[in-house]
Amino acid sequence: MFRAFFQRPPELKSMREIGLMREAGKLVSRALGLCREMIKPGVRTWDVDQAVESFFRQHNALPLFKGYQGGVRVPFPASTCISLNEQVVHGIPGARVIREGDLVKIDTACKLNGWCADAATTIMVGEVRPEWRRLVQVAEQVLAIAAEEMGRRRWWSEVAARMQQHAEAAGFSMVQAYVGHGIGRIMHENPQVPNFVNRDVRKHDFRLEEGLVLAVEPMLNMGRADTITLKDHWTVVTKDGLPSAHVEHTLAITRDGVFVVTADEPPPPPAPEAAPAVPVPAPSPAPTAPNP
Repeated sequence: MFRAFFQRPPELKSMREIGLMREAGKLVSRALGLCREMIKPGVRTWDVDQAVESFFRQHNALPLFKGYQGGVRVPFPASTCISLNEQVVHGIPGARVIREGDLVKIDTACKLNGWCADAATTIMVGEVRPEWRRLVQVAEQVLAIAAEEMGRRRWWSEVAARMQQHAEAAGFSMVQAYVGHGIGRIMHENPQVPNFVNRDVRKHDFRLEEGLVLAVEPMLNMGRADTITLKDHWTVVTKDGLPSAHVEHTLAITRDGVFVVTADEPPPPPAPEAAPAVPVPAPSPAPTAPNP
């Protein structure tokens, strides 16, 4: 799992470079917002992907997933990974129609002016089973724990241990076949960023320091952690057929704490209400001179 490329020291970023990554992060966040607006029963996953690709192109950003090979014989054919229910990650958009009660995981990334950002979300469609809803909520909590702990721990394994503990305490399993990654001028930089701890993780642990930028992406399964890859060479599903949740942010350690590169932009403040018009009294009629 831990290839030699990822055993080299992480590549640290300056505040200026993190600022440039934030511009890409804003686009990724807006692309995921577009997906949230589109995803509803009856929509094809291919249509969602085409909307994201068009959005990136309109903003002069390069969709990073389309054509990505990453050691797989068949290049990935889309700009988003869209994975439903038992699909964990790397789902290929197509003619599949989204239905009420689905868990739709969308992962996307782009490069803007030479810098990358990567994020994912799990969208609950309409009325979702309570236990599936709880799975998504715990996945989001695990990602929040990572963002919080990165600013106060010395080693990544300390963060990963707390992520894993929270997931397992809630009754879910952490996928261990796939991990997060460093990110910067290319989508996948060193180091590998596991969401769990074992002997290999401790052996290749890395220090948390200013300038480190990581794409942290916990994947939680309702059942066992085991996964298999389908014959399309990409789509990863749970081996037991139970649902999975996937969330991700690009996170940077700065002198001021952990900065979420792919955070949603806050909505603009409401425009101030116009002050009510004050009625202007009509001028008094000019006095008339008495008739002589």
